Amino acid sequence: MPKISSIGNAMPSSPIRKLMPFANAAKAEGKQVIHLNIGQPDIDTPEVALKELKADSRTVVEYSPSEGYASYRDGLSKYYKGAGIDVNSDEIVVTTGGSEALVFGFMSCMDPGDEVIIPEPFYANYRGFAQMAGVNIVPVTAVIDDGFELPPISEFEKKITPKTKAILICNPGNPTGKVYAPEALDNLAQIVSDNDLYLFSDEVYREFCYDGAVAKSVLQLDGIEENVVLIDSVSKRYSMCGARIGALITKNKQLKDTVMKFAMTRLSPPTFGQIASEAALKAPEQYFSDVRNRYVKRRDLLVEGLNAIPGVTCPKPGGAFYAVCKLPIDSSDAFCQWMLEHFSHEGYTVMMAPASGFYASECAGADEVRIAYVLDLPLLERAVKCLALALEQYPGRTK
Repeated sequence: MPKISSIGNAMPSSPIRKLMPFANAAKAEGKQVIHLNIGQPDIDTPEVALKELKADSRTVVEYSPSEGYASYRDGLSKYYKGAGIDVNSDEIVVTTGGSEALVFGFMSCMDPGDEVIIPEPFYANYRGFAQMAGVNIVPVTAVIDDGFELPPISEFEKKITPKTKAILICNPGNPTGKVYAPEALDNLAQIVSDNDLYLFSDEVYREFCYDGAVAKSVLQLDGIEENVVLIDSVSKRYSMCGARIGALITKNKQLKDTVMKFAMTRLSPPTFGQIASEAALKAPEQYFSDVRNRYVKRRDLLVEGLNAIPGVTCPKPGGAFYAVCKLPIDSSDAFCQWMLEHFSHEGYTVMMAPASGFYASECAGADEVRIAYVLDLPLLERAVKCLALALEQYPGRTK
């Protein structure tokens, strides 16, 4: 029998999706599974985007330019400038989701065996993207006790080696919902400049900041314009996860030209996804105001409910729509599977993502889970009740 490649064998399984067989089995048993494991919002896609798709009359679904339609890139440029981020359309490469943007960026900026420093916990699929590019992740650990603040710059400095080529952050953060303080990003810019590193920033949750917080973009940092690679996507901003449209933005022309080689090899980003995404740029500000208000109510219900459970700790996220909470359990992987296999309350159980999959450090996150508050208040309230009762019954409870 032919062997699987070493690259394929080394690809990590998604901690967000790996429990799906157990969720499917629970549903087959008649349980209602409350899906808080994945960032799939129940928010409506902007009506203007759906209307544009339905009105499209083309008879041939053609390739778009490899860098994306010019009209869409012009629209993105106006969007960024409206947010105080100076971006021109020729500095944008439209990609098949933010995922492809990161893979193209890694492969353009780093050689196999090079290192990228990432604060952990981090979006689990970064591990897969790094594996595809042959890049090694070097974690710098943020802790739940201070709400997952960006680790001190001294901790980043300790990790820098001759193989270090980049730092990657996510702001607002997935899985933590952390919005980094502007001064923390200024300090990060200094270490990037001093060591001539690339600074990747995943900013797909920019519109979702709460309690007056603002997520400063890395393209607003002074003196490192040639070092910065901004990653973006419409998936969460417009609740258009299936459109698969992202973007890589850089002012470094040599880097942009290199990324374009990969873009041309994969031919083009999705045609209909770009049509919908360009139309979504016309969504009124009221759309975001309404969505933010809904997420704040969901966050507050979830966090207050979780912190009322004995032994549970959950910092209040400042952005995005995720929370990481610490539970009195032996193993988040075992607990999340046990919830699906052995627990239900009034016919319901809850699916969460074990936080162990969001860390690169050995054994980190073993008693933490990520919860996506992407469902409406009644389901979140039911989920909190299920979790409280499950923790009373779980045989691996630690205190």
